[in-house]
Amino acid sequence: MDDQSLVRNILNGNTQAFSFLIRKYEKLVFHMINKLVDNDQIIEELAQDVFMKVHEKLPGFRFESKLSTWIGTIAYRHTINHLRKNKKMVFKEIEEDMEENYFKDEYTPAQSIESKDVSHFIKEHINLLPAHYRNILYLYHIEEMSYPEIVEVTQLPVGTVKNYLFRARKLLKDQLSNFMLKEELL
Repeated sequence: MDDQSLVRNILNGNTQAFSFLIRKYEKLVFHMINKLVDNDQIIEELAQDVFMKVHEKLPGFRFESKLSTWIGTIAYRHTINHLRKNKKMVFKEIEEDMEENYFKDEYTPAQSIESKDVSHFIKEHINLLPAHYRNILYLYHIEEMSYPEIVEVTQLPVGTVKNYLFRARKLLKDQLSNFMLKEELL
């Protein structure tokens, strides 16, 4: 079901269509919140709030952007507002922590080889990236958002989005190269 049909069905009172929307976009919503909040209970509450807001504001959605961009924007802004309101700026994206935590060995090469799951292996390395880089990388490559869509969701300038994406790719490449070098030395 395409997004326009989905929205039309929801606005006509189809509760199953809204359940489908939640399943379709819950990964995006949880990802956006999880990159800013480090508490599972709060993440769950914020995700529920986001979908309530989506349902409430859906009649005003005019398809001027993709539905995923609109929902991602609501998730991002709602989370930022929650953090500001509670004065718990628990951002995971503290730049100073990048150099301290990024290059730590979280697991041995042998453990990674045993898993034989390349996708999981790469996701583990992506998760080692600072949150602001990880978030942009996720939106661009996984959610396949364009630069203007990412700018709309994050409210960052397009130059910053491009810079973060470049740096994220470089850090990931360096981390994977370091891992491969360790493997060769074993």
